[in-house]
Amino acid sequence: MSEQIKDKRVFSLSEVMLSIQKTLGNRYGSSFWVKAEMNKLNHYKHSGHCYPDLVEKEEGKIIAEIRSHLWSRDYQRINQNFLQLLKEPLKDGIKILFQAKITFDPKYGLSLWIQDIDPSFTLGDLEKEKQLSIQKLKQEGIFNSNKSLKLPLLPQRIAVISVETSKGYADFVKIIDHNDWNYSFFHMLFPSLLQGDKAAEQLIGQLRMIKRLRHHFDTAAIIRGGGGEVGLSCYNDYHLAREIASFPLPVLTGIGHSTNETVAEMVAHSNHITPTKLGEFLIQKFHDFSVPVLEAEKSIITQSRNILERENKSLENLVKLFRSDSVSLIEKNKSEIKNAMVKIHSNSLSILNQAKLGLKIQTEHSGKIAFRQIREEHSALMRFGQRINEKSADYIKKQQQQLSYIEKNVQNLRPENVLKRGYSISLLNGKSMTSAIDIKKGDTIETLLFEGKIVSRVETILNTKNHE
Repeated sequence: MSEQIKDKRVFSLSEVMLSIQKTLGNRYGSSFWVKAEMNKLNHYKHSGHCYPDLVEKEEGKIIAEIRSHLWSRDYQRINQNFLQLLKEPLKDGIKILFQAKITFDPKYGLSLWIQDIDPSFTLGDLEKEKQLSIQKLKQEGIFNSNKSLKLPLLPQRIAVISVETSKGYADFVKIIDHNDWNYSFFHMLFPSLLQGDKAAEQLIGQLRMIKRLRHHFDTAAIIRGGGGEVGLSCYNDYHLAREIASFPLPVLTGIGHSTNETVAEMVAHSNHITPTKLGEFLIQKFHDFSVPVLEAEKSIITQSRNILERENKSLENLVKLFRSDSVSLIEKNKSEIKNAMVKIHSNSLSILNQAKLGLKIQTEHSGKIAFRQIREEHSALMRFGQRINEKSADYIKKQQQQLSYIEKNVQNLRPENVLKRGYSISLLNGKSMTSAIDIKKGDTIETLLFEGKIVSRVETILNTKNHE
């Protein structure tokens, strides 16, 4: 009851609070639906009750704020609904559509009693954020920028953003480190939160760290295992999606089993539904390269073996032919030299016999004249014999030089000696080439050297006559 103090009607504070409580109770007796952002859930584990801070924002500024309460029994029911629909619990920073009653307590003041929350509204609000991020990225012209980057033929060096204790990260590492083909990968972990209010900020920070070290990596991978739509809300964040879209390395994602693709996955170079699928994608890149190479290697070995066998037989026949011709040529020249020597010897004997006969005749005619004549003839004979020896020696020397030259040419003409001097034999389809007329661009040419063989592909053909 009020009291009179110096002509003033005075109420106690409790009376005023009770009056307000009664008035609000009579005016707002029924519950109604409200939409707001749950800035803080304020869940107390010991009691199970929650005292959410509810706000309304306009252009980033708070224009309305009120404290609320969510009793333990209602919290458990509502939280279970969120887990069933969104696979995520109630959390800070989400927009909610809730059913509430206005309550007033003389001690704790005005509050909203939250009786129910519609989880589908929270999911719809996340979709609006997602579409807004997509629109802004497309307006900036960077939505497909990361997709336009060329992924290396063998993406071997991978910067991984994940949580070390994440099952998804463990699955990914198992796939690439213990593959049955012994493909070798280098990967480095850049740890980050993968969901929650601070996830987008940490993911951006690690992407920027990788950007500074980009020369050490071929690609960046964001890996997270499982989760619902709210758990993926950070991947619709505009700033994170922009960082991925403009990233200088191809970004690969494997962030969960959700069928609803996030903006981060949309702008990434390539998106894979799970970390395991991402690991299998990298293994397949190596398969795509190694299988054709191995098949080509087998084909080249087989063809090379056949060609070498044919060429060896051909070379053996050529060697036999050269050897036969060389022996014949040497024998022929030896016979000619021998005949020349016999002829010289015969002629020399004939001349000597004639000289002796003449000397004998002159001796019979006169002593002194004969003696002088014999001396002169003897002198002449000596000179003539000397000339014969000189001529014979020159002739034999020339014949021997000619024979040596022929033998040298024969040796030089042997295939292995021709190849040893830097010459080569070029084959097209197993046949020797002497002209570029029949060669086409793209043909495979085999070049035989003294040691080894070169297989090359024709890129440019110069016609010698036209070129001159």
